[in-house]
Amino acid sequence: MADSSQLSFVLPPIQDNPDGSWVLLPFICPHNSRSKFADWTESDGRDRAGATGTQQRYGNRRDGQPAYGSGSTNAFAYIHEQDEASFSLVDNKAAAPRRGGMPFGRGRGGARGWPHEPESTLVQQQRGAAATRGNARAPVRRGWKEWDKPSRTRESSVPINPSWRILEEIDFPRLSKLRLEVDDPETLESYGKIFAYDKSYDRINTKNERPLQILDRIKYNTTTSDDPVIQQHANKDTATIYATDSILSLLMCAPRSVYPWDIVIVREGNKLFLDKRDGGPFDFVTVNENAADPPTDSDKDSLNSAGSLHLEATYINENFAFQTVNESSAISFPKPNPFYGPDETDPLASCGYRYRLFDLSIHEEEDVKVLALNEFDSRAEGAGGAPDWRTKLDSQRGAVVATEMKNNSCKLAKWAVQSILAGAEVMKIGERMGIVRTVADLCMKQPDGKYVLIKDPNKSVIRLYAVPMDAFTAEAEEQPIEEEAPEEE
Repeated sequence: MADSSQLSFVLPPIQDNPDGSWVLLPFICPHNSRSKFADWTESDGRDRAGATGTQQRYGNRRDGQPAYGSGSTNAFAYIHEQDEASFSLVDNKAAAPRRGGMPFGRGRGGARGWPHEPESTLVQQQRGAAATRGNARAPVRRGWKEWDKPSRTRESSVPINPSWRILEEIDFPRLSKLRLEVDDPETLESYGKIFAYDKSYDRINTKNERPLQILDRIKYNTTTSDDPVIQQHANKDTATIYATDSILSLLMCAPRSVYPWDIVIVREGNKLFLDKRDGGPFDFVTVNENAADPPTDSDKDSLNSAGSLHLEATYINENFAFQTVNESSAISFPKPNPFYGPDETDPLASCGYRYRLFDLSIHEEEDVKVLALNEFDSRAEGAGGAPDWRTKLDSQRGAVVATEMKNNSCKLAKWAVQSILAGAEVMKIGERMGIVRTVADLCMKQPDGKYVLIKDPNKSVIRLYAVPMDAFTAEAEEQPIEEEAPEEE
């Protein structure tokens, strides 16, 4: 006899369907979200087509199949209700390394050890597919710390007229290999007067500074054809090639140059005259020309633009040379200044002119050429990693000098060559004369006329052009203005 006080258990009816389908499922409440289930057997046409396409797309990839159910509407997917519009999935799987290739690449200017990993498909689509997978190269800069630098395009030092005919083109690697043995130069004549150098300027440091003084002195900066002494020697047929030290030094140091320049060449019979233009590159001192990130003229009103820095360096060098001499102690050359007229009253600057032809005079007293390297903001663009002179000049003077030699190697090389050409110091420079000889041979092959040697502003190439005889003259520059004036009226 059963005890009525005990609880009874009645087995519910079991729904057993022979075809295996689910019908009348028990304990399912339509309002209870925790009791929902996914029906994997029923799907509309769109989801079924998406699932089939997903299987076909990833059928050949072992590890590329996404999570089960992600091809269609997934009831178990995490949904952030606040910022779900900005949420996206990115394929972050590492790509398989290519066979036969190196796992790490060193691109042009790139840093060693940085892998060249392909980006995900979604990121590539967002960036417009700038980089592609496989062996195709993308047109992007992969240099170290150069990913955000705009490409720089410099303008030519002189506008190239379409009517000019190009005669020769020489790249810098060919110029660097030129060699020529030359004899010691001979001093033909000496002009001018120089003052003694004040050695107290050798003791200047950050604690013992001197301000730059403004001195009113006359110093002539003429071109070859305007030099009266050179014209006298040309009439005597003393030489074949006539040029000043500034023009020769740039031509001999051309493989180091970065900024554009031009040299006007005139052939008259068997003579060549190498000239410069007024207001051209020869009249200014460059700053950090050979730095990895040289100054630019993107903002010409800035104090650290290339034009402002060149003007400042030229101004400093002129006044610094005037300031560092003792005018009470002067040494006069055999002949007076050839450019100083009898009507001039302003005082002359310390300057001597030597006209030389393959001979080097040896004196017990060394001649000194005074030049200066100037500092500008070390944190500005184009500083080239130069240290702060105020804090490093006394403790790390060698580092300061080494940085200046790296950032201004072309300028320092030109200064050294100018000093050698002037006889300020004895050095062997026979190798660089090969460039001068090569350019002279190219010009001597041409008929009498006027030519211009132009350094390409963006390439390490120099080109020789044939130009009209009235090119680069004041009359030629004023002629278009006079013709256009009546048309504007």
